[in-house]
Order: sequence, then C-alpha cells, then structure tokens
Amino acid sequence: MSTRRGFYVVPTDAWYIERTVWLVAGVVLLLATALAAWVDPAWVALVVATAAVSIGVGLTGFCPVGNVLARLGFSPRLARPGWRPGDLYFMQTDSWYLERRIYVAVGINLTLASLLSQLHSPWWLAFTAFVGGAMVWFAWTGFCIMANGLYWLGAEPRLAPMTAPPRPQGALDPHAPA
Repeated sequence: MSTRRGFYVVPTDAWYIERTVWLVAGVVLLLATALAAWVDPAWVALVVATAAVSIGVGLTGFCPVGNVLARLGFSPRLARPGWRPGDLYFMQTDSWYLERRIYVAVGINLTLASLLSQLHSPWWLAFTAFVGGAMVWFAWTGFCIMANGLYWLGAEPRLAPMTAPPRPQGALDPHAPA
C-alpha cells in the first residue's frame, strides 16, 4: 500500500444496494444507541448484532439487508461478478479492497464500544452514536472519515471515487518538490 492524496467520496448518483445498506445500518445504530442510553442498556445487543452482520459481510460477502434490497429492486455496485436480479446478493470477496475493510473495521469498533459501554461506562455509547451518524452521513454525502483514512493509507477502492478536476497545463503543484 502506498499513501495518496485527495479525497475518497463514493458515488451518490443513485441509491444502490451498498449505499442503502450504509443508510439502514446507520439508522439502526442511532436508534439502538438511543434506546440503550435512555430506555434499557440491553438494547446495546442490537448494536452488537449490527456489528456482527457488518463483520460477516466483510468476511463472507453475504449481506442480509443487501439481499432484501436486491429483492426490492435495488442494484448493486460491489456484487460478485455475474450477479443478476433474482440471485442472492454477495459482495465481492476476491481481495481486501477499501469498502470491504470498512465493514470489518466498523464491526470491530462497534463491538468494542458496545462491550465497553456495558463493562466500563455508558459514555462509550457516544462512539456507537458517532458511528451511526457517520454511516448516515456517508450514505447521504458519499464522504466517510474512516474510508478517507484507509484511502490515504493506500487501500484500493472498488467504488469509483470522485476525483479533483485536472489542473490546467502549466499549473504549479503546491505539493511538488522545489
């Protein structure tokens, strides 16, 4: 992996399966966190279930929510090659590309924060709420802090990132060595 500059922003031209999954997961996380904080701490189990599904998607490619969305007519952008409407939806698992790493990292972070909220301090729920909000933001705008961190570290994305427009011929690069 080599470092890079620029920003990673996923396409927001349509509500494809993966983008909609991020929205659904973010809303579930925000709701579960609110219920765990204000109603009963046992609701954190829904956060852990969301985390487990996220890890499962990253490891196996199988996404229960993605399959429901596929049945509802949503199209995927990261489905295994050869996917057709009516097939089970599996995300590509041929390499550890950026979007796949996000699923695993989010799942691990949510699991740790959920455990810490039960064993150490309920203030750890602020992190699960942050992640839920970040997922809703990611789905809506295409921008994710964690995705950009992975992108800058050199993780290769599968969803075509938006890139900055090319500089005019002869324009100076402020980052180029003198």
